[in-house]
Amino acid sequence: MYDLIYTDEAKSNLAKLKKQGQIKKLKKIKNTLDKLKENPRHPSLKTHKYQTFKDYSSAEIFEAYVENNTPGAYRVFWHYGPEKDYITILAITPHP
Repeated sequence: MYDLIYTDEAKSNLAKLKKQGQIKKLKKIKNTLDKLKENPRHPSLKTHKYQTFKDYSSAEIFEAYVENNTPGAYRVFWHYGPEKDYITILAITPHP
């Protein structure tokens, strides 16, 4: 099981959704984060490497699905670390 660390950007993403009253979206995100903590390769996450992410060119960045086949489907961007058994959540945003 992994511990999650959130960047300021990820915290801001969550705060914005909470302020907007996006309860259903937040529940889906929580479900995704719970699965990520247990198994980053859980099939429903459809985890895969992401090619580019600002300010993180040296780390392997991954993308996990919150939603699929939905306009503006949300994704969680993350990487392993900073230490063993930790995952850093970089951002939680709609798919471009």
